[in-house]
Amino acid sequence: MTIALIWAQSTSGVIGRDGGMPWHLPEDQKYFRTITGHHPVVMGRRTWDSLPERFRPLPNRANLVITRQRDWQGDGAQSFPDITSALAAAEQLDDTVFVIGGGEIYRAAIDVADTAYVTEIDIDISDGDTLAPELDPHRWALDADEDWHESASGVRHRFLRYSAKA
Repeated sequence: MTIALIWAQSTSGVIGRDGGMPWHLPEDQKYFRTITGHHPVVMGRRTWDSLPERFRPLPNRANLVITRQRDWQGDGAQSFPDITSALAAAEQLDDTVFVIGGGEIYRAAIDVADTAYVTEIDIDISDGDTLAPELDPHRWALDADEDWHESASGVRHRFLRYSAKA
């Protein structure tokens, strides 16, 4: 099974602020849908809560939510107490699973992940409260580095892909 991480981050490494993303970048949303489409997605309960209700569950994907709340239920989602059980369930569904956040879930999955898809957004966010996980250069290699693109709103961004070293 391939375990992939996917996130968007500012140049300062911020991935979240106040339970959401501190930017609106339709090009990244389209990229996310294209890359994760039809594969199971694993997320923390706060990430689930941050999704607009009209997008819950994320369509065409099994939505696996990690939560410490034993009685938690989300329409269209399965709940799991930890990353290990969520990944084991995902393995029964597909040969690729995407971990989509948040920060604590990325940290729990980073040591078993094979690939990281990172959208780098050319903005500096100084007041974020959630940071991207560190990709240790001894463990991760950049394999795809696109040129910078400019969004319709004028925000520069690029799509990067990292692979775990053998």
